[in-house]
Amino acid sequence: MNKIVLATSLCIAITALGGCTNKSVVRYGDAAAVETTDINFGSTDLQKVASQMTDSLLLSPVVGTLTANTRPIIFVESIKNKTSEHIDTESITDSISTKLLRSGKFRFVDMGRVAAVREQLEFQQSSGMVDTSKAIAFGQQVGAQYMLYGNLASIVKSNKDKSDVYYKFTMRLMDLKSGLVEWADETEIRKTKEKEFVSW
Repeated sequence: MNKIVLATSLCIAITALGGCTNKSVVRYGDAAAVETTDINFGSTDLQKVASQMTDSLLLSPVVGTLTANTRPIIFVESIKNKTSEHIDTESITDSISTKLLRSGKFRFVDMGRVAAVREQLEFQQSSGMVDTSKAIAFGQQVGAQYMLYGNLASIVKSNKDKSDVYYKFTMRLMDLKSGLVEWADETEIRKTKEKEFVSW
């Protein structure tokens, strides 16, 4: 009993001096490292689907024909999240559009910023604060020729010992003039979590 009291008193004394505290340590990690914190959709999955879909689109013979003499203008519709998880699909969209833009084969219009652009053009045209000879007039923007869109779906199964989640990510490229789908692909991810029994 005296030993427990002595150890407790010693730890309290050391804590008071700042030597026996729990301290959080922050370290930088590898952003491309495989993440296995849990079974839910994570950074590794996002990087995988964005990379595979971008590579597939860029290597498609149809896209090779489309981009032979010009850089087609695309807008990317927000990815539809059909899973039961809260997934930031805008990050997937951003990764894909950034990789495609870096390829030099496509140009993009950002439909998510239409309201902000309209507000700025209205300001330039009607506020009286901008030199009208230098103000940008309405009706000069270029419209998209193609729409890139997709869905992320999942099937989750579990019992007391095992959990399994299957993700399917599908994307399509549509010609806005004809309505024809020029390219489509999908990629799949399966993740399993099992209880491990450790014998003593």
